Amino acid sequence: MTKLKHTFKTDILFKLLFTKHPELLKRLVAQLLGITLESITQFGIRNPEMTPEIIGKKFSRLDIVMTVSGQQVDLEVQVEDEGDYPERAMFYWARLFSNALPAGGNYSELPCTIIISIVDFILFECAEFHSEYQALEVTRHTPLSDKMAYYFYELPKLPKDVSSNDLLLL
Repeated sequence: MTKLKHTFKTDILFKLLFTKHPELLKRLVAQLLGITLESITQFGIRNPEMTPEIIGKKFSRLDIVMTVSGQQVDLEVQVEDEGDYPERAMFYWARLFSNALPAGGNYSELPCTIIISIVDFILFECAEFHSEYQALEVTRHTPLSDKMAYYFYELPKLPKDVSSNDLLLL
């Protein structure tokens, strides 16, 4: 048996699949965010440009940035653990959030900005494959703002057996 050189964990193939088939991407995002497909009132891919023809060539943007019901959503796939992924995710969030404010704009009108990361390595010391982070006050655990969210999905932690009722894992 030959091992595949490229899978849909490869960011270029992932982006190619989902930008060519935005309805599949919309369904995936609904599942990853835990919302119904029907609740998505607006959906658009903001960076559909394609990557080089030769897989393995470096390209500057291998994420998929979307507008989902007025929210900014950045979907990232990371295969290699370079030891700095939480900081990288925060940088992506900060860049996307800060670029959403037009000159002279009102800060209160900034959209909720969500980073969804699908990683092919263990990132957190927990058993769950899905972790969600927000900015919270340390003692009271009250949110600072509803404009920040990080969703992490760790592929190595996916269960071996999947229920047919769990659409996210099918």
